[in-house]
Amino acid sequence: MNIEKIKGRLAFLREAERLKDVLRSAHTSCGRKESTAEHSWRLCLMAIAFEDALAGLDMLKVLKLCVIHDLGEALHGDIPAVDQSAGQDKSQQERDDLMVLTGTLDVALRDSILMIWEEYEAASSPEAKAVKALDKLETIMQHSQGKNPPDFDYAFNLGYGKQYTSTDELFRTIRAIIDDDTKGRMQA
Repeated sequence: MNIEKIKGRLAFLREAERLKDVLRSAHTSCGRKESTAEHSWRLCLMAIAFEDALAGLDMLKVLKLCVIHDLGEALHGDIPAVDQSAGQDKSQQERDDLMVLTGTLDVALRDSILMIWEEYEAASSPEAKAVKALDKLETIMQHSQGKNPPDFDYAFNLGYGKQYTSTDELFRTIRAIIDDDTKGRMQA
């Protein structure tokens, strides 16, 4: 690998580090806001924890999808689902930011990352559909276990991402357990 390619990849990794500082609406169990990088890490861990139930899926592709799915948030941050308006094109903003973020990469790697991100956005493969479901499940799981502010909208979780989590028995079962946790938080 030539020196320029190495330098370009290091520059990309330096920029991607910004994802560690992008805060989401979810709170950790200690009460601080979760970063997008932390969400992506636990999403990867979730995929690994349920790998045996994801038979037939390419796990390397699943993990790549998990790591890359929110990478575009490194520049302009996360827009919580409850704040997304019909006029806002979150997907286009993230794609544009991903193009900037990967600008120092060699074309082959940049195109590979963009292809993986687009596959996730379109849920165009069995792996992308599974990661979409796990992404929603990880988010509501964090909401149900975090030390949230008193006005936290737990009811939103009960409908969030159902179109993705209702596609498979595993996801429906996980969803039912997490929904029970959410209902418990609503009653507390």
